[in-house]
Amino acid sequence: MKKISLIILFSLMVLNVFGQYTSPDSLSVNKNMKFKYKALIIPTALIAYGVIGLESNTLKDINTDTKEEINEHIDNKVTIDDFSQYSTFLSVYALNAAGIKGKHNFKDRTIILASAYLIMGSTVNVIKMTGNELRPDRTTNNSFPSGHTATAFMGAEFLYQEYKDVSVWYGVSGYLVAAGTGFFRMYNDRHWFSDVAAGAGIGILSTKIAYWIHPLIKKTIFKKKENLNGVIMPIYNGKQYGLGMSVSF
Repeated sequence: MKKISLIILFSLMVLNVFGQYTSPDSLSVNKNMKFKYKALIIPTALIAYGVIGLESNTLKDINTDTKEEINEHIDNKVTIDDFSQYSTFLSVYALNAAGIKGKHNFKDRTIILASAYLIMGSTVNVIKMTGNELRPDRTTNNSFPSGHTATAFMGAEFLYQEYKDVSVWYGVSGYLVAAGTGFFRMYNDRHWFSDVAAGAGIGILSTKIAYWIHPLIKKTIFKKKENLNGVIMPIYNGKQYGLGMSVSF
C-alpha cells in the first residue's frame, strides 16, 4: 500500500503543478511551448495498469500467463537489455554528431535529458525501495517498476521530441527499441508485465515533464551559463552495467 500511495502522490503532485498554469485546453509557459493534457493519457494509463496490477488478481494472472508463455520459448538468457536501455537517448547525441540536427543544441538537450533522468530515476528508486514486489526469478523484492524499461522509454520519448520535426521514424525506431528492452526484461525473468507497463509510463511521463519545465530551469538555473560541457561514461560494478553522466558549466 505504501507503493501505491507514493505513486498516487506523485501523480497528484504532477497534476497540481500543471494545474497552477493551466488554461482549459493546455498549459503554456511561454509563447513557443504548450503542454496538452492529451499528452498525459498514454503514460498515465500505463502507470495505472501497473499500479492496479499490484492488487488485481486478473492482472496478476496475466503476469503469470505472460511469464509462462515466454518461458516456454526461452533457450538462453541474453543481456542486450542492459545496453539497449541507454541506446535510445544516446542516439540523439549520435545523430547530432553525424550532422543530423535535432530540435535543441547540446546545452539545452543535455539539460532536458538530465532533468528527465533525475525525475525518472528518483521516482523508480523511491518506489523500488519502499515496495515489496518479488521478481519473477525470486531473487529480490524490488521488481516494481522496471527501471530498465523506464530508462528506455524515457530515451525513446526524448528521441521522438528531438527529431519528430525531422522524421517521425526516428521516434518510432526509439519506441521499438524501448519495447524490445521491456520484452527482454520479461524474457530474462526479471520483471512482470505490469512492472514493464509502469516503467514505460514513468519513462515517457518523466521526459514530457522535463520538456515542459525546461524553459523555467534554463531561466532560473542556467540563465548566465553559456557553456555547458559533459561526458557520458560506462560504469560496471562487477554485477551491473550502467552509464554515468558528468556535466560542467
